[in-house]
Amino acid sequence: MLLATDLDGTFLAGSAEDRLRLYQLINSHPDIRLAYVTGRGRESVLPLLSDPTLPMPDYVICDVGATVVDGPTQQPIQPIQSQIDAIWPGDQVVLEALSGFAGIERQDVPQERRCSFYCTADAISDDFRKAVEALGCDLLYSASRYLDVLPRGVNKGSMLKRLVEQIGIDAQDVLVAGDTLNDLAMFQHGFKGVCVGHSEPALLEATAGNTRVLHAARPGCGGILDAIEHFGFLGARSMQQHLPPSREPGRSDLLIVYHRLPYEEVVENGEIKRRRPLSPNGIIPTLMSFFGEGRNGSWVAWSVRDPKRGPFEDYTQVDGERYPNLTVSRVPLSKQDVDVFYRQFSKEAFWPLLHTFWERARFRDDHWQVFLRVNRAFAERVARDAAHGATVWLHDYNLWMTPAVLRELRPDLKIAFFHHTYFPSADVFNVVPWRRQIIASLLQCDYIGFHIPRQVENFVDVVRGTMPMRVLEETSAAPRFLTYGCAVGLDRYATCIEAGHRVVRLGAHPVGLDVKRIDETLQRDDIRQRMELLRAELEGTRVLLSVERLDFTKGTLEKLLAFEKLLDAHPELQGKITLISICVPAAREMTIYRTLQTQIEQVVGRINGRFSRVGWTPVQFFFRAVPFEELLAYYAMTDVMWITPLRDGLNLVAKEFVAVQGLTGGRGVLVLSEFAGAAAELKGAILTNPHDPEDLVQACYLGLNMGRAEARARLRQLFDIVQHYDNRRWADEFLAAVDTPLPNPDADAARQAS
Repeated sequence: MLLATDLDGTFLAGSAEDRLRLYQLINSHPDIRLAYVTGRGRESVLPLLSDPTLPMPDYVICDVGATVVDGPTQQPIQPIQSQIDAIWPGDQVVLEALSGFAGIERQDVPQERRCSFYCTADAISDDFRKAVEALGCDLLYSASRYLDVLPRGVNKGSMLKRLVEQIGIDAQDVLVAGDTLNDLAMFQHGFKGVCVGHSEPALLEATAGNTRVLHAARPGCGGILDAIEHFGFLGARSMQQHLPPSREPGRSDLLIVYHRLPYEEVVENGEIKRRRPLSPNGIIPTLMSFFGEGRNGSWVAWSVRDPKRGPFEDYTQVDGERYPNLTVSRVPLSKQDVDVFYRQFSKEAFWPLLHTFWERARFRDDHWQVFLRVNRAFAERVARDAAHGATVWLHDYNLWMTPAVLRELRPDLKIAFFHHTYFPSADVFNVVPWRRQIIASLLQCDYIGFHIPRQVENFVDVVRGTMPMRVLEETSAAPRFLTYGCAVGLDRYATCIEAGHRVVRLGAHPVGLDVKRIDETLQRDDIRQRMELLRAELEGTRVLLSVERLDFTKGTLEKLLAFEKLLDAHPELQGKITLISICVPAAREMTIYRTLQTQIEQVVGRINGRFSRVGWTPVQFFFRAVPFEELLAYYAMTDVMWITPLRDGLNLVAKEFVAVQGLTGGRGVLVLSEFAGAAAELKGAILTNPHDPEDLVQACYLGLNMGRAEARARLRQLFDIVQHYDNRRWADEFLAAVDTPLPNPDADAARQAS
């Protein structure tokens, strides 16, 4: 059969369950072909073709019939399209011929081979009709407002008839579906049809008494399903075999979906041992704490399936005494899948692009297919574990495509997403070959959170260029965030949008620290001893500290070059300051950083070779991971913390330094890149432009020479922010925002109209 359906009010309408059943029936049944027949322009249909929750149509008839293309390729279907082109006089000819008539206003919607206007019925005079006829065109007027001037003989029904004849389908095997008088032409060529529930009365009246047309009770997809069964398409048994089975919901009311397990797995003597995570910022313990209050939950993360280690455990527990209701749900991945999905594709394609280094991104379709497969595996596991109406909290870009599959499998779930990395502007993000699919997937969420307002607005801008969208709510960024004071500042940002027939809330939520845990660690005797030892080793030397992973986004090389310029420009500092640079190496599988590592080591060698003297080394470079407890001691001894990423979603190292200095009564100065997300939040830092070597030097010099009173005042301001907006507040505010009811845009519009 061929299902030829209108979109708005028909194929895109109906209950979530009915849409799921129809879409899965179309996707799985080999005997169904699908055609979109719509008044939308081709450009307005493109977002739907990228929507992973919708079936891909075999054909698209749009522009009220003036455009006929293949669905998957968007190429014109010939000779139908060329014949339409031949009889269309052209936009400018039509507009010029009709320019003398009052009361018509051209619609500002995408349109091809037609001219669409707004007008009242009395604006369509006899002279107007004669002008349209003289152009060799037809006039179509509907809903007492919409006027289309089309090539003669072109409409939804006539073009569908020609398509059906060309592809060789029997008219008895065609089901047309619509809901407005605009769709009437489809019902006039002997096809079977359905006017779905809530159809326009004029369409119902025009098709009354036609035994080939079903007036369905259920709206949208439900009405189409009723018609397929009513007319005997597919056969009852065949249809039932391809409908999705009913799914028994799981037990989990809250599901955290993360790329990391809530414990660390290590192999000792050939056996897997599990231990508490060593994550310094405390995000994992904070998220786990939500399961300590009688709430049933799941922590969904991937784990490597290795046959040599014995049977794979799909479910485990973690800290059964503290979290008896929390189950760890492990998604099994092969080592090859992990390498491609996480270490290669995510880091070589998406990571550089997200941080605006689009020229470094490497996109491979075979890797994208692995990415899709892994995201589907996550979605299927969540769908199996989630209770009815559960909240699912997805974390970061590795799971971009999970919402699309999850919404299809479980439309009852509340889906939230937090983007931990930077989200770039549209001119950068649009480089991604699969940008439309990614955005369509994210818009299946009920709530999407980012660190700062700038990242929210970047996302909104990408959506705006992908599909029709309107902002329903917005708010001021001040006083919580900097507005005009840094490169990532912003004055206002959207907090709710309507896009792709969905309403989605948005928010800015900078991740916080577990300040209490840091304070407890600082009280330990071994940490105090380490601090005293460092104090003795560094006596008489001003300390600059830099802590980051080996990554081109972190600006390590640029910072070292700036330090060399600082020593050249201010020789009085030689022998008195030391840069301690801690650079955590990347995993061995990540080969993209090897050249950068070599460049960094060469610059460190050159600086130390030029300036070192007996008893003084200008750069102490540690190319290894340093235990968090030892890092705290370094933070306490630091005079200037120099954090200068070229681009960063947030940067928790800056907050760790502030927390330690505040808890130990220090007066250290934070010099922070204005391109780090934390720059919009941490008022009191000296902001610097890491892309400007001179500014890097000047900011560092200012930090080294700042007076004690100003340094203490700045640190007090910073510590108040870090202490108040800790990780618990971050998580609580995020989940509270997720539970905020969505606005009803139709009701809002009605209130405004009244």
